[in-house]
Amino acid sequence: MGIDAQPPSGTQWTIAADGHEAVVVEVGGGLRAYRYDGVDHLDGYAEDEVCPGSAGQVLAPWPNRIRDGVYTVGERSLQLDLTEPERHNALHGLVNWVRWQPIEQSADSVTIGYDLPPSPGYPWALRLRARWSVGPDGLRAEHEATNLSDEPAPFGFSVHPYLQLPKVGVDELRLHLPARRRVLVDSRLLPVAAADVTGSEFDFTSPRPIGDLVLDTAFGDVERDADGGSAVVLSAPDGSSGLRIWADREFGWWQVFTGDTLGGERHRRSVAVEPMTCPPDAFRSGKDLIMLEPGQTWRGAWGVRPEV
Repeated sequence: MGIDAQPPSGTQWTIAADGHEAVVVEVGGGLRAYRYDGVDHLDGYAEDEVCPGSAGQVLAPWPNRIRDGVYTVGERSLQLDLTEPERHNALHGLVNWVRWQPIEQSADSVTIGYDLPPSPGYPWALRLRARWSVGPDGLRAEHEATNLSDEPAPFGFSVHPYLQLPKVGVDELRLHLPARRRVLVDSRLLPVAAADVTGSEFDFTSPRPIGDLVLDTAFGDVERDADGGSAVVLSAPDGSSGLRIWADREFGWWQVFTGDTLGGERHRRSVAVEPMTCPPDAFRSGKDLIMLEPGQTWRGAWGVRPEV
């Protein structure tokens, strides 16, 4: 790991309570591991490994892709770096590989932060905070973003956890996804239209196996819970175990990725289930894009809970 023996993901913060344990990392401010009673429910990565496939990363100030990295705000046309050059896209925001700083820590929680400076492609300053905690209800993440600039800033948010159940392959996993529409994409995985899922192979409004379906799909028109939030559930074929990932009312979209483009052992080994505030390419379409006013703070929460 080099002369200073620093892991590629930087400092590791382990939090634990009530049989739940998680590891939060400095680089990217995301989640490297989450387990309950010693069983790994997050398909994370090793301490000496560079984060693969955006596993557990925080995606801000936009999730997913922006076509050609070009968007306009008012009269200005802005150009982001193309972080997915093979598809000519700007992918997953600006904080994946930066070092977040610790703010507060206890046995069962850690709060970290990063102040995003203005840049040519995104000329706004944001203060980002994330509080990760574990307890009787599983893993919980609470996120904040404050606009430190003197003009409104475009903003979107997501996280990228890969979920797994012991000894259950992706094909056998049962998926319950309370969304009525999906985004149709082109060869660059950019949105071109939307379609109703009712009666199609993409209809998971009732639990059913994923089978051999290839998913790297954004789902919207989400069925909300009484509190305005929603949840996606992965379960074993016999119902003996499951995982619920929930998100509050700030998240109106779910991206589901079955890992088909990942190489080696990670190929279709787990399912990324990502709560998103907006769909792909929202900087261009404006769909559910948040415009943070100067001094305004956005707050959102999500979490994972094993169901046995």
